[in-house]
Amino acid sequence: MKTYDSLIIGHVTMDTNTDHLGNTVHAPGGAVLFSSASARAIGRRPAVLTKMSEAGAERISAFTIPKEDVYCLPAVHDTEMVNVYFTENKERRRSVCASQGDPFTPADVPADIEASVYHLAGLVAGDYAADMIPALAKRGAVAVDVQGYLRHVDREKGGEMFFRDWEEKKELLPLITYLKTDAAEAEILTGETDRAAAAKLLHSWGAKEVLITHNTEVLVFDGSEIHTCPIKARNLSGRTGRGDTTFAAYLNERLYASAPEALRLATAAVSLKMETPGPLKADRAEIEAYMHAFFA
Repeated sequence: MKTYDSLIIGHVTMDTNTDHLGNTVHAPGGAVLFSSASARAIGRRPAVLTKMSEAGAERISAFTIPKEDVYCLPAVHDTEMVNVYFTENKERRRSVCASQGDPFTPADVPADIEASVYHLAGLVAGDYAADMIPALAKRGAVAVDVQGYLRHVDREKGGEMFFRDWEEKKELLPLITYLKTDAAEAEILTGETDRAAAAKLLHSWGAKEVLITHNTEVLVFDGSEIHTCPIKARNLSGRTGRGDTTFAAYLNERLYASAPEALRLATAAVSLKMETPGPLKADRAEIEAYMHAFFA
């Protein structure tokens, strides 16, 4: 039996990203890629469960974690994303899901591995079978990036994506230990524009800890207190993957530290990551040095 701090479940995408100046870059992406790199960078032991077709198999080389910790299942379809950014800070964009990967089911999760946290790093609704969260909750703590339940694909509009509230939220939130949203997603879920109020409401519906990202700070409600930490990136060239990096660093560090300690390390990790495109390629010593320099 192999044991891990977290098992991160999701698709690696092939992204076509066009910035506000019209420059286009093709690169592997997806929450599972950024999340696993972040967890490893802070010195924890993550594993990945993903699916790839034969045509998309080269994407596996993008992972920064050891190959033996990537559990890759065969698939018919891969996820392809097309992003067009309208502003320099990449806060406004149009996203199209040109192709969606095969969904994950409880039967896909290897029986011979154990994890302290099962992390659903989804991209769009339909990435997971309806019974995925209840099944994982029987095995350990569950962490959910709510993007994978709110973001839907409109096939009649060529794969353009839109957000819709999560109908099963009050049924499934009590099974979730760590819930991640961004500010816009939190408002869709709760109707609250105040992030602290939204976090408290999501907790009242059952989520044990709620993390909400914003372009200025990261907020955590641990059930008793609101904690916040500012993002201090000196440039935004590595903006893509911001939320994934933050959440994975937080929940993997949270296994060993208090909520404010985990939040501080996670915010330092994402601030450092945002200064360079691609997954976080640093070690814990570099992240801690950055934290001491900018988060004293």
